Amino acid sequence: MDQYNIPEELKYTKEHEWVRIEASLAVVGITDYAQQQMGDITFVDLPEVGRRVAQMEEFCTLESVKVAADVYSPLSGVVAEINSALEDHPEFVNQDCYGQGWLVKLQDFDPAELNELMDAAAYLTFISQGA
Repeated sequence: MDQYNIPEELKYTKEHEWVRIEASLAVVGITDYAQQQMGDITFVDLPEVGRRVAQMEEFCTLESVKVAADVYSPLSGVVAEINSALEDHPEFVNQDCYGQGWLVKLQDFDPAELNELMDAAAYLTFISQGA
């Protein structure tokens, strides 16, 4: 399982999203495990800025050469920003899923919901059990 990059400072979902808190925003993307499973991502359908999402609500779709996959919000909140660079460069999700390949930033999120997510060690255990 060492072939997957699983940063310690992030929180994770069972649907393979990650979240990082940056000041008053929650940055969301898909994990290295997810992008490797999907293969080359060819299209990213992002939500509208201002959309309110509930925790674990489907809020965007990624398409790859192999599959289309829904992405779920790890936290309830309001979409404050989308990564519009992905419209022209969906490959950023494959190349740098924790950096340039982030999907959305949420505001007005519920920090208590972070306690329902997995830390890096729990996520590694989860994917090593055949997630």
